[in-house]
Amino acid sequence: MKKLLLMAAVMLSSVGAFAQHAVGSFTLQPKVGINIANITNNGDYGKARVDFAGGLEGEYQATDIFSLSAGLMYSRQGYKTKDNVAGLSGKDWKPSYLNVPVLANVYVVPGLAVKLGVQPGFMVDKDKDGYKGEVNTFDLSIPVGLSYEYNNFVLDGRYNWGVTKINKNSVKGADDTRNSVFQITLGYKFSL
Repeated sequence: MKKLLLMAAVMLSSVGAFAQHAVGSFTLQPKVGINIANITNNGDYGKARVDFAGGLEGEYQATDIFSLSAGLMYSRQGYKTKDNVAGLSGKDWKPSYLNVPVLANVYVVPGLAVKLGVQPGFMVDKDKDGYKGEVNTFDLSIPVGLSYEYNNFVLDGRYNWGVTKINKNSVKGADDTRNSVFQITLGYKFSL
């Protein structure tokens, strides 16, 4: 029992080390990481591809448990062609986007935030060789995720659920493809 009480006391005393930034403060966070990207409804020819994600995010701490953040992220997305597809092997589709995530962050415990928001994205490189069809250059997604902060280092994991269809002329069915991106980043917060 004494060990349990001692362990609980140590855990509670360490909570202060993980506290969020002061209410009313603003931080900037450069971040780099990876995307595990694919597209929905891609049939049997595509699989997930891993590529770069990086950018800058600003966060305003509105209350002890709530903050708002917005950023600008360069994101390589698309899909990788399966090796067994005749005529498509090696034709991975890897477009680049500039995404603008706008998120509400709720700190459920000190340092751990649940995130939900909206993310408009703008295609800056269509990679026309790997994708046949006319693509939308605007992409809207809903990011959902978690982040954990320790000593200003932030590990962030989120899923960007694509809302906008990739193919401009898509009809319900096989051409009804959307971006599907898991994103993991590591950043460092600077107080302003």
